[in-house]
Amino acid sequence: MTEIGFYHLTRSTLTQALPRLLTRTLASGQRALVLGKTAEGLDALSAALWAQPDWLPHGSAADGDADIQPIWLSIEPKALNGARFLFVVEQADWPGLDQFDRVFSLFDGNSQPAVEAARESWRAAKAAGHTLTYWQQTETSWQKKA
Repeated sequence: MTEIGFYHLTRSTLTQALPRLLTRTLASGQRALVLGKTAEGLDALSAALWAQPDWLPHGSAADGDADIQPIWLSIEPKALNGARFLFVVEQADWPGLDQFDRVFSLFDGNSQPAVEAARESWRAAKAAGHTLTYWQQTETSWQKKA
């Protein structure tokens, strides 16, 4: 079964938190698929990744070849870049979890609809037998709560 971590954003925005998690993913030798719900949202994430002081190489169907991209941004849940780590943003639907070793579901704790969607995803993933963890932001890092 896939290991799924729910990341409750309470102190920073997605565009602030995601680059840090992706940096750690690349440092571990992994590739990532960032799955969003809208092209506009992924464009904003792409701009945030390009703005990082430490370059985060990435691409999308709009501008890159998946095979050479360690981070692939997409609205399609297919790891065209061979990613084993999936980052779910914007409450995107995430079918086909068996193709991933780890899933990171990031949600905005200041948005009640996002919190409710995360709770529903938690219940569904638990019922499917996946290994689940819940992480909440602290002032300086993440704290595992469950």
